Amino acid sequence: CFSKNSKDGAVLISNIIPDLHFNGDTQAFPLYYYEENTVMQKGFFDSNEEKDFVRRDAISDFILERAKTQYVKNLTKEDIFYYVYGFLHSKEYRETFANDLKKMLPRLPLVETVTDFWAFSKAGRALADLHLNYEGVAPYKGVIVMHEPLSITDALKQANQEELNYIDYRVEKMRFPKKDQKDSIIFNSRIAVHNIPAKAYEYVVNGKSAIEWIMERYQITTHKESGIKNDPNDWAKEVGNPRYILDLLLSIINVSMQTVEIVNGLPEVKFE
Repeated sequence: CFSKNSKDGAVLISNIIPDLHFNGDTQAFPLYYYEENTVMQKGFFDSNEEKDFVRRDAISDFILERAKTQYVKNLTKEDIFYYVYGFLHSKEYRETFANDLKKMLPRLPLVETVTDFWAFSKAGRALADLHLNYEGVAPYKGVIVMHEPLSITDALKQANQEELNYIDYRVEKMRFPKKDQKDSIIFNSRIAVHNIPAKAYEYVVNGKSAIEWIMERYQITTHKESGIKNDPNDWAKEVGNPRYILDLLLSIINVSMQTVEIVNGLPEVKFE
């Protein structure tokens, strides 16, 4: 998914159908799309083996044959799909065409060498795996979590241990100790995350680092007009994991670090 009207031409991948404002005014470029199957007209006694929708390749045969001619015969449409995702993270491309990307959809070239093609394609696969499975990424090594559990006195006031766990990890609004001190995040009055690398904040999505998106979205808010309260802690209870929000923050720090490393390792592309 690409947002041409975002601050940085935001690009993200999703394994479900996104809404139109997934990352700004979203334009989706799928690997597959589905058409209604109008060929088969089922009779009263026909089975349901025929599917109502038929899957089509969104990558055209034309670009596949062109890429095969230019590179190697055994590449696939998936290779091209991930090449696109990798190339859209190219710093040179995004900086060179920054103004164009705010006005129109991206137009991507095929790089000159097969080595660079595979570099972008493999990077795109790695980025896709990170960005789709971010919840399961382990915490970044070196990040320190300081946790002072509820006191015994507080614990005795609780009816059961399970509820105590949710209270212990409850978040109201994450914040930095100081405005420009981003190596630490105050999670709540008992938990703080320290030693966050500055490089992690270089992964920016739609004008803001992924870490700061988590901090902003996972806070308790009340809609002024309706009075409806949004409490992200309810989701932690729904999935049965008191640590869900903390684990998510720690995962996103590592996702950000790995994303920056992959992007920095992309081949340099020169445009005339």
